Amino acid sequence: MIVLGLDPGLARVGYGVVRKDTAGLTAVDYGCITTEKTLPIPSRLMSICEDLEKIIERVKPDAVAIEQLFYFKNEKTLIAVSEARGVLLCTCQRKVLPISEYTPLQIKQALTGDGRAPKEQVQKMVAITVRLKDIPKPDDASDALATSICHLQSMRLE
Repeated sequence: MIVLGLDPGLARVGYGVVRKDTAGLTAVDYGCITTEKTLPIPSRLMSICEDLEKIIERVKPDAVAIEQLFYFKNEKTLIAVSEARGVLLCTCQRKVLPISEYTPLQIKQALTGDGRAPKEQVQKMVAITVRLKDIPKPDDASDALATSICHLQSMRLE
């Protein structure tokens, strides 16, 4: 099974693709979709949609896991990230992909056993779990891989 994990954002959307087979979990691809800050928001959202469609076509995921929004100090940031998240959900839905959503607490719990684990601990567990030599960078990509891993581990429990 191949899962595409997404960490929503307007400037950067993290994506992480994890394959589960008899050998365990393996990172297939990860990185970020970036948008140009000088462009109007509708153009940035369209860019996210187009880039995500290309990733979906390339990796052909069986499912999508996306991080839920939980808390933002800045209301303007919350709105922008919410808009980007809506584009991600819509794009995946148009591709008829099953979508699961996870809170940051659920993701941390799945990777470390502690829903309040520090980011560094989660990143280290991501690298170990999907057999990477180094912690994936940037943080958004690592978060997206963590979301994929969370989904695959939660499926095992069902």
